[in-house]
Amino acid sequence: MKTSIRLSTPLLLITALLPLEVALAQSKDAAGAAYPVRPIRFVIPFAPGGSSDTIVRAMGPQLADQLGQQIVLDNRSGASGALGTQIIAKAAPDGHTIGLAYIATMATNPAISGDVGYDPVKDFAPITQLTASANVLAIHPSVGVSSVKELVALAKAKPGQLNYSSGGIGTIGHMSAELLQHAAGIRLNHIVYKGSGQAVIDLLGGHVGIMLGGMSAVAGHAKAGKLKLLAVTGKQRMTIAPDIPTIAESGYPGFEAVGWFGALAPARTPKPIVARLNSEIIKAVHTPVVRDRLIAIGFDVVTSTPEEFARYIAAEVASWRTVAKQMGLKAN
Repeated sequence: MKTSIRLSTPLLLITALLPLEVALAQSKDAAGAAYPVRPIRFVIPFAPGGSSDTIVRAMGPQLADQLGQQIVLDNRSGASGALGTQIIAKAAPDGHTIGLAYIATMATNPAISGDVGYDPVKDFAPITQLTASANVLAIHPSVGVSSVKELVALAKAKPGQLNYSSGGIGTIGHMSAELLQHAAGIRLNHIVYKGSGQAVIDLLGGHVGIMLGGMSAVAGHAKAGKLKLLAVTGKQRMTIAPDIPTIAESGYPGFEAVGWFGALAPARTPKPIVARLNSEIIKAVHTPVVRDRLIAIGFDVVTSTPEEFARYIAAEVASWRTVAKQMGLKAN
């Protein structure tokens, strides 16, 4: 004799939905673990050949091995890094498009230009800082000076006649040069390029005489005798270049201009994915072969939690906005 049990409609519905609810809960809890499911696009908002390329190319293969997915580098230059950064901000917040944050794109350029097409604080999910580094004052040998003191004297004798290059408005190279001009009471002519790679090329060709750029972009050329390195913009001398004085030591106490890079995701990227990226990227940049490569070309490896990096970006935005206002810096 069969015994049948008849479920009421509400109970039947609840019973039927239970497996689905369990599955959804498990899926939500495992969101970070399931990620990534396809190659990750890493947007670099500058042209190939500069410091930004060096950082991502150094850590990219290690990060790909750790995540089990290809890291596809996507150089998108334009508007001093704003165009590529807009792409990061507008990408789907699923962790499969992330990008490189830079002091220029997140702090100095917005401070000078105002509206850059994104809000550096609200439109991103910061992942981690990657590096910090001073710039180096490099000159073409044809300029004919061997120290900051001599360069300042020449600039005063030829006001507005000496050209300097930068990778864009608001880059740390541009801001370092503006701070130096302000401190020394000189005026240089700014030649703007779409990325530090082309700026270095024209410096090597003698089309411009001066550049404040990353050590990674100029060190090799200095060793070959094609450039002279006069000073660095940090508070202290670089470990890899102890013979090069700071600008502060060269007659301008308190002078400091330090750049930084980091990793970003679009705002609203799920926290488990941001946490996974934070963990894996930090692991990648601290891998000895990657860390040693970055240190060798003038970067200090500096990492952080997503929350720490978010606070740092907000502080940099406020600080450089004050500097830009005090110095009257505005984009043309």
